[in-house]
Amino acid sequence: MEDKTINFSKKSMDELNRISIDDFQNIEKHPIWIILDDVRSMNNVGSVFRTSDAFNIEGISLCGLTPQPPHRDIHKTALGATESVNWRYEKDIESEILRLKKNGYKVYAVEQTHNSHDLQSLTFSGNKTALIFGNEVQGVSNKALSLCDYAIEIPQWGTKHSLNISVCVGVVLWEMVRVISPAK
Repeated sequence: MEDKTINFSKKSMDELNRISIDDFQNIEKHPIWIILDDVRSMNNVGSVFRTSDAFNIEGISLCGLTPQPPHRDIHKTALGATESVNWRYEKDIESEILRLKKNGYKVYAVEQTHNSHDLQSLTFSGNKTALIFGNEVQGVSNKALSLCDYAIEIPQWGTKHSLNISVCVGVVLWEMVRVISPAK
């Protein structure tokens, strides 16, 4: 194997080709909607906003006890993504799931359940998809699970079998977007 020296210098802000919030709001989005079901941590909520911006998804529904912007603890991790990503609040998760289903979304719980599908075994076609992520301790509520079309499970090989919600969102969005929108 040949020994090569590679320059891994960081890209400048200009080289990253960042677009304005106005331009971002007007570009076509991946047909993915996130539902947060009683997610309590403002840091997790902010991280979900930031990840949703990065993957260019349609929006986020904050349900139940999930905190809403504006709040400094959400802003701390969102880094402005609460301004770029569409979002709405709906106290009742059932109403929000039914609204999305009525608008043509297939609803997936990201939860460890009987009859769940491993994330990598699913074929996402780019159709309208809603993903439910649950409370940090309790997971997706039984009320929400009863209305889902599918359940997705992220395979894990360690002793904890638990990932932080913001990590779960990143893993699932990466896999979905990778499949429906191949690299440039």
